[in-house]
Amino acid sequence: MAAHTLRGLCRPRPGLALLCARFSQRPAAGTEYRSSHSLDKLYPPRQDGTAARTTEEPQPPALDIPMARLTVSYSRSSGPGGQNVNKVNSKAEVRFHLASADWIPEAVRQKMALMHRNKINRAGELIVTSEESRYQMRNLAICLEKIRAMVTEAIEKPRVVSKETTQKLIERVEKMNRERLRQKKIHSTIKQSRKADFD
Repeated sequence: MAAHTLRGLCRPRPGLALLCARFSQRPAAGTEYRSSHSLDKLYPPRQDGTAARTTEEPQPPALDIPMARLTVSYSRSSGPGGQNVNKVNSKAEVRFHLASADWIPEAVRQKMALMHRNKINRAGELIVTSEESRYQMRNLAICLEKIRAMVTEAIEKPRVVSKETTQKLIERVEKMNRERLRQKKIHSTIKQSRKADFD
């Protein structure tokens, strides 16, 4: 019995060898642990000068936002986090002077001033805030993504609707109105037929 147990312990096990090999691998020199909420992962630097192309249509390059030109501040949040929001300044606020932001084209700046005039204070600063997350760095990344979305929205040109598309839309609306009036007349007839005749 003891010999059988000893033979079982000495028998090589492939799963154990694989586990030992996995844990014996050491990280390469120069690597260090980075949290998943670190700024370089939430707002990674661009490796090349072009944005990733997800569709066949050409996409504009991703906007490089100079962090040195932004004023970033943190305050207490009313968003998620439970009692944590009473102790940590997790709400992020990013502001910059829109008229002097030369990293945005002038025509785009003028359009942004019209589109987002309710977010510009008297000093001409565009203010973007985020309190969606309980983490400072994630809220900062959301603010930067909002600024990118504003610039992209201002760059996009309005689509020109053709005459055929306009005519189709008009015909569709007229057809919907005719159907609505027909259903209304049917409903009125049903209600009239339910009335009792006392004469």
